[in-house]
Parts: sequence; C-alpha cells; structure tokens
Amino acid sequence: MRIGSGAMVSENSLSFLHHSPTPKFCNSFANRIFLDVAGDITIIVDGDSFLLHKFPLVSRSGKIRKMLANAKDSNISKLELINLPGGLETFELAAKFCYGMNFAITSANVAHLRCATEFLEMTEDYHEENLIARTETYLNEVVFESLEKSVEVLFACETLLPAAEEVGIPNRCVDAIARNACKEQLVSGLSRLDCGSRSTELKDRCLEWWVEDLSTLRIDFYQRVVSAMGSSGVRTDSIIASLMHYAQISLKGLAKPQMWNPARSNQGVGENDQRVILETLVGLLPIEKGSTVPVSFLFGMLRMAIIIDATLACKLELERKIAFRFEMVLLDDLLIPSAQTGDSLFEVETVHRILIHFLQRIEEEENEDCGYESGGFGSPSHGSVLKVGQLIDAYLAEIAPDPYLSLQKFIAMIEVLPDYARVIDDGLYRAVDIYMKAHPMLTEHECKKLCKLIDCQKLSQEACNHAAQNDRLPVQMAVRVLYFEQLRLKNAVSGSSGDGFLSQKISSGIPSAAMSPRDNYASLRRENRELKLEISRMRVRLSDLEKQQVFMKQGMMDKSANGKTFLTSLSRGIGKFGIFSGPTGGKQQKSGRKSRGTVGKTGRSRRYSVS
Repeated sequence: MRIGSGAMVSENSLSFLHHSPTPKFCNSFANRIFLDVAGDITIIVDGDSFLLHKFPLVSRSGKIRKMLANAKDSNISKLELINLPGGLETFELAAKFCYGMNFAITSANVAHLRCATEFLEMTEDYHEENLIARTETYLNEVVFESLEKSVEVLFACETLLPAAEEVGIPNRCVDAIARNACKEQLVSGLSRLDCGSRSTELKDRCLEWWVEDLSTLRIDFYQRVVSAMGSSGVRTDSIIASLMHYAQISLKGLAKPQMWNPARSNQGVGENDQRVILETLVGLLPIEKGSTVPVSFLFGMLRMAIIIDATLACKLELERKIAFRFEMVLLDDLLIPSAQTGDSLFEVETVHRILIHFLQRIEEEENEDCGYESGGFGSPSHGSVLKVGQLIDAYLAEIAPDPYLSLQKFIAMIEVLPDYARVIDDGLYRAVDIYMKAHPMLTEHECKKLCKLIDCQKLSQEACNHAAQNDRLPVQMAVRVLYFEQLRLKNAVSGSSGDGFLSQKISSGIPSAAMSPRDNYASLRRENRELKLEISRMRVRLSDLEKQQVFMKQGMMDKSANGKTFLTSLSRGIGKFGIFSGPTGGKQQKSGRKSRGTVGKTGRSRRYSVS
C-alpha cells in the first residue's frame, strides 16, 4: 500500500531522520521546500533526538501542535514524547508521513502506526487523509480480510498494550480471525474430501493451517480467539486440535525432574506462567459429553496440573472430563506419579475420584432413560462398567507392590466398584494376593478384612486352586474357597448349574402392586442387573465345566495307563493349568508387570501431545 502522492520511495534509500545524541538533520527531502531550511525543533523519543521542522509536524499532528501552543516559551526548540507507542522506528515513519514521503504500510507495522497516530492525534481535523485514516483503511481492507494477517497484527498488539486496546485493534482482530476461520473450514472440508484416499501424512496436511499460527499468541489473546471461534461455529475438532497444539508448544518446557521433587519451594515466573496457561486451556476445553478430546491428552494435562500445583477446580474439571471417557482409558494412563512426600508412589486418590465421577455418570444416564430395555444385557452402560471393572482390577495389581500404599486407600479403591462391575473376582484376588505379599507386616485382622472383599463364588477354577494352596491367605478364606469348590464339583456331577438361584432371581423380580411405578422400575432395574451378572457368571462356569470335561477324559486315560485314580489325575490337571501358576507354600512367582515409579506410555496422539 502506498501513502502520499508521487513515486514510491524505498525506505532503504532514505537517509532521512538521523538520530543521535547530537541532533542533526540530513538534506535529503522529498519536499524541496525544506531543502535549505535548518531544523527548528528537536523531538526526543526514547532518549534519541530528531532535528526536524515545526511546520510539517504541526500540520499533521494535533499532539505536537498543542504541545507547542501550550508551551510557556514561544520559542521552544525541544519537545519530548513520553511513552510513544511503537517507539523510535514508528515515530520515524510518522515523521516521514508528515514530510510527504512515501512508505509502505504492512501488517508488521500497521498496529504500531495506528497506536502512534492516535497518540500523535493525526486525525482528519488537521489534514485530509491523515495517517489515522490511512491505517484504518489498511486494517479494514487488507488485514481483517485475511486470517493470517489478522493473527500477525494481533501478535504485534502484545507489545502495544494498553494503547492497542484503546483503539480496539485486538477485538477487531479476534472477530476477523473467527470469521475467517469459518470460511477456512469450508475450504478445509473440501481439502479433506480430496485427501480421502491419500496417505495419513497428506490428511494431516489438510488440517487447518491456522492451528500453528495461533500458537504464537500469548494466552489471554489466544483465549479470546478460541472463545470467539466457538461462538461463531468453528468445528469442535478444529478447536481441540488448536488447544492440543498450543499446549504442546507452551507447556513442553515443564521440567520433568520436578515431578519427583515435591520439596521444591522456589517457583519461578515460568512455572507461574505455565500454571495460568494450563488452567486457561482446561477452561477452553469443550464441555459437551460427546467431545473428541483424546483421553491421553486429558491425562497429560492432569499430570502437569499435579506437577505445577494447579487449582483444585482445574484438577476436578480434568477428572470429570476423563470420567466421561473412562471406558477408553488405558492402564498406563492411570499410573500417575504422586507429588506428595511420604505418600504412595501413585495418585490413588485422583483415580478414586475419577472412578466416582464415572459411576455417578452411569447412574445419571440410567436415571435419564425411563425405558426398561436400557439396562439389558449388553447395553452400552453395562459394557462400560465391566470394562472399567477389569481396568481397576489391573490397576490395583499394579499399585499393590507400592510399600507406601496404605490399606485404607487400597480397600477404598476396591469397595468403590459395585458388585455387578465384576463378573469374576480373579483380577481382584490377584491384586489382593500381590498386596499381601508386598506388605508382610499386615496383621491377621487386616488380612481377614482384605479377604472379605473377595467373593469366593466368583472365583474361577484356576483361582480357587491357587487360593487353596496359598498360605498367605487366612484360614477362613481357604475354608470358604474349599467349601465353594466342593459345592461346585457337586453341582457339576449332579448336572446342576445354578438354575435354582436364577429362578429365584426371576421370581423375585415381579413388582409388587403396593409399590409406586418409580420404585417398581428401580426394583426391576436392580433385579435385571443381578440377572445379567448371574448370566455372566454362568458363562464362566460353563467354560470351567468344559475344561473339567477335558481333564476328566485325560484322567480316565491316565487311570487306564498308570493305574491312578480319577480324582488324583483331575486334581493334578487343574493344578497345572491357570494364570495363577506357582508352587505351594507361598512361593508364588511374580505375575503381571512390575509397578513402575514413572509414568508408562500414555498412548498419546502422534501429532498433538503433552509431554
């Protein structure tokens, strides 16, 4: 864009406005009127002096005109401009404009010029087509029509506050970015269609290019942009991609050694800034239930929130968002290192709260749906609870070797899950056995309290065989296991598979006429849930019976070959088969992965993550 009349003059060819401690003025002018006229006013900006002429300055700048008019000395020859937005370089451009010299207005200098001209009062009251009007024309016709240029100008405003806010540049840039992003998403939608049959790398290139541009903004400007985008209808997945990229760029400097140094006391400015950034990004995450925010990203943000000691509200918000996707969580995601000295190695209480939020969400979803079919076998909510039950049992087995894990926390994690979340208790038994082995100082009362949480009727054949030989268990636990094992064997021989119990459940599910419809529905839902659990147990028992049949045939063959009894052969066959394999006498081999003191792989997104 050109300013002024005449040929365009390159800025590099102008020796105009030399500034130094000793004011001097060069005789290279575009306006010949002042070719041989000595300068009569010295303007000081940021400690540098400019020897200029009063007439061209007062003809364009109301600020300088008023300063000269209000001066006590009519022959004043020196003025100082304090806190001029844009500083030295911007004043040079404004002075060139006053002298009628041409220069280019660009997206890199327009914000500085607009703020400086507001300060210098270069309005139409003093000259037609003054510099304020020129900069406004450039903003409206060039900058605000381009997303890229709007981001560039908004970035430049960071060093021009509060002057930029006074002239409204940031607000207009934010609106322009949101408006142009809506246009861009239409174009990107067509690009994604073109990329439909191409490689993953090409598809990534089709994502919104402005995601990286927005990461250059500081957090307060970025927050305003994302909020405006959400209000203007920009796609949620595009906003999520931008949030993840911004977090990756701005939080990647978080020192990982501090994770295991909770005694740190001196929190630098960088950590405080990161705390503000993280809390702001969490507040910008979509609130809808169907959000596509990756679970690994949420866990990464939660880990950092714990490290930098973010506000409780921030941590709880992340936990609630994770709870909405808890059935998609991986075991490594839950292994969050603790930041508390002398506490357990992992954030057990954090996982406990997430699990509570998840169960509350399941309960709310069931209450919202008044249909009787919603709680049927194979329903999404029931499947989610079963997945989470298996995940928590695996998590308990991972944290059980932690020597600092208290019995109260361990029991609380077990008890929070409802009975219908576990079809079989093999995983729970394995976790309890590992905990008892890692904590040999447990009293007999504590061991009994811990073993009471295991339902012996829900143990598989392999687990019962292992428990019967496990000398770490209390005697009462072993007796219960043997009793139910004998009962199971009796049912297997007689051909009974628990039909009496199932019939009892069905008969008890008939609603009473004296109950209200709401109570009837709640009762039926509970009975339906129990029936689902019993069906699942029967499937497990059927699988056990099939295995027993195989061993029975093998025992018959061994008897005819070696003269051994059938029961001896069956017992040895069962003892050799199972996931809880190990010698008797308490010398069980270690099973499962070792508990780790550091966070495992989080399954983060290939492109956008939090390290």
